[in-house]
Amino acid sequence: MNQDLFSAISKGNRKVVTEIIQSAISKNENVIALLTDTMIPAMREIGNRFSRNEIFVPEMLIAARAMQAGLVLVEPLLVKSGHKAIAKVAIGTVKGDLHDIGKNLVAMMLKGAGFEVMDLGVDCDKLKFERAVNDGAQAICLSALLTTTMPYMKEIVDHFKGSQVKVLIGGAPVTQVYADEIGAHGYSSSAGEAVETMMKCLQLSA
Repeated sequence: MNQDLFSAISKGNRKVVTEIIQSAISKNENVIALLTDTMIPAMREIGNRFSRNEIFVPEMLIAARAMQAGLVLVEPLLVKSGHKAIAKVAIGTVKGDLHDIGKNLVAMMLKGAGFEVMDLGVDCDKLKFERAVNDGAQAICLSALLTTTMPYMKEIVDHFKGSQVKVLIGGAPVTQVYADEIGAHGYSSSAGEAVETMMKCLQLSA
């Protein structure tokens, strides 16, 4: 583990994260090992700290953005090496809802955990999610911040009933009770928890 990189991600220091990874690339070091041994564990620790209420959304967002700055440099090397993501998932805010902070945070956490993430943006209808599934998404994450857009989550869950795709939901007004009521495969109350829920739904080991 690279302690300096771990610390930089934890503190949300994008500049240092970028410098460490660029230096590793220029020295032909194993950058993929940096991702698996340091970057992913750093984001997992951030998620755990958030779950324990030791940090809050601003700190988590800053750490996720630092991680994202590193991923921008690492991802082309992953593609070149043929490195496989642990799973391919899609995420979007549902139709009628234009809020994206929570959705962006979950997307960054999933990327940080080693998933290939298709970010569909906001105001996503069933067709958008269906296209993502046709493109290989094994699970879809639905986000909503408005109570008025929550019923559309049920429409999407119903749309994918009988298929292999897993549907996970979340957002400020969403609850486990609602997830159970509409038949979603998973629910999470935070971005850190979303990674754990995704792992369980896809039967992947952490």
